[in-house]
Amino acid sequence: MLVGQAPGKVEAEGGKPFAGRAGKTLFRWLERAGIDESSARENIYIAAVTRCYPGPHPGGRGDRVPSRSEREQCGDWLQSELEIIKPKLLIPVGRLAIEQFLLPLSLDKLIGQAHTVTHAGGTSRVIPLPHPSGASSWVHQQGNMLLVERALHLIQQEWEALRLNPPRKSSAA
Repeated sequence: MLVGQAPGKVEAEGGKPFAGRAGKTLFRWLERAGIDESSARENIYIAAVTRCYPGPHPGGRGDRVPSRSEREQCGDWLQSELEIIKPKLLIPVGRLAIEQFLLPLSLDKLIGQAHTVTHAGGTSRVIPLPHPSGASSWVHQQGNMLLVERALHLIQQEWEALRLNPPRKSSAA
């Protein structure tokens, strides 16, 4: 299960998650983990912290981060999805999604690590990724792309393990 922040403008207009520029970057990353875009879209349930496009960022760069109120209003959706999907692997993308499952630590303490968490749907391995948006500068800071590569390697290992030992019908990636 992949969890993003919120639909962007392109996603809101087209109804397809991660269809814009950030999505292209995300799927290039996943391809480096051995998961091409069509395979990812077919086999990975894609969710978001919020359901609605929050609008453009007031500064004009990227999308506005959903407010606490917007996140709370949509929180039941994500909890229900976790209960239904029962994911064995969770890939939160971006700080907002990561903080739904992990402590609010700096990204360099979280990215490149595998975590185990218990949530409404059971227990999952959580391998966070930074937000792939061009508005995010974290990836371009020294050493951080190495952490992304480490995370992609962990995702590849988990993905291969799930393919060799598929979960019962009620569970998914």
